[in-house]
Amino acid sequence: MSILLNIKERNTVLLTMAELILEHKSELLKANTVDLESYKGDDISMRDRLKVDQDKIDGMVLSLKQLANEPDPLGIERFAFTHENGIHVKNKTAPFGTILIIYESRPDVTIEAAGIAFKSGNKILLKGGKESLNSNLVLINLWHKALDRHACDKDWVTYLQFDRKETQAFLENPSQKLDLIVPRGGEKLIAFVKQHATCPVIVSGRGNNFVYIDAEADLQMAMDIIINAKTTKISACNALDKVLIAADLPRKQQFVQQLMTELKKSNVHIFTDEAFSSLDGTTSIENEEIWYEEFLDYKIVLGQTSSLEEAISKINLYGGGHSAAIITSNEENANVFMQSVDTAAVYHNASTRFTDGGQFGLGGELAISTDKLHQRGPIGLQHLVTNKWYVLGNGQTR
Repeated sequence: MSILLNIKERNTVLLTMAELILEHKSELLKANTVDLESYKGDDISMRDRLKVDQDKIDGMVLSLKQLANEPDPLGIERFAFTHENGIHVKNKTAPFGTILIIYESRPDVTIEAAGIAFKSGNKILLKGGKESLNSNLVLINLWHKALDRHACDKDWVTYLQFDRKETQAFLENPSQKLDLIVPRGGEKLIAFVKQHATCPVIVSGRGNNFVYIDAEADLQMAMDIIINAKTTKISACNALDKVLIAADLPRKQQFVQQLMTELKKSNVHIFTDEAFSSLDGTTSIENEEIWYEEFLDYKIVLGQTSSLEEAISKINLYGGGHSAAIITSNEENANVFMQSVDTAAVYHNASTRFTDGGQFGLGGELAISTDKLHQRGPIGLQHLVTNKWYVLGNGQTR
């Protein structure tokens, strides 16, 4: 591995990247237009993630500037101990080494996720999807310009222009040392990577998030949260897919009818369990597989539960381990729910759309992990590190 870049070098590269993105904005937008016109699929979430506009460019630039202002995540002392024989033992944060990020359709990953990995002192291999190739190649060229401008090796950021067969071969027998793989995409991509990888994989991105409306919920608050979590960005992994409603919710039928009216304003297709199957304008659930499904689409399931315990059990059985929320004024019920639901993020009276590194104060994220090792939920700059033991002696033997 190349000698680690010092913090000043890493920060200046990030700030130069921010400048270059603005300077080459028209080139990036033109390349993205080619990608959008070439995409012939009907996946609306894919198209949403693929598109680069002024807001996404602003987001890339802001992410890079924020990263440059963050403290160095490396060399932070986590533990110190002095042995009785005089040896000084310390544990400090250290880079993983080389991180491969495999992702679908999102050109902004080429900046935001790679930026976090770079600031953490890692070499980065990027394998984007073919649908975003033109956009990604422009951004990779900017990475190389920024590195070259500060006399840093261009191989700190490398783009792998592989097809599926070549990617599989690389995963199974890498031509260079790989320390960590982060797949960013749908379940098929994640399963493909886990099947063929020969190094640790951080599983990122599967949502299938639930909201439970407790009997003591503020109904207007519940309405606002559901509409926000479902309709503001259907391509996001923190979007809402399932709503569980307490059987003893006051004015339940009135609430559900009003909720359906609001959802239909955004053309959300509503599936219901047996409790709500008689409602007009809904589709009855035919089998339980839909409960496991992450939609990434204008679809939602409304179901009824007889108790808080049943709601928790249902979320733990069907949910993706990402985010879950309870809407209630009952603090005890909220605490039981938040302690018992097995997701990376749990909410009381708030939208699941906040599960995001930037919103959680991390200054961005590499991924949102639904694994429990080594970090759960949004993985920010301070999490994308491993550790190393430093042992300082003056001749001690054991």
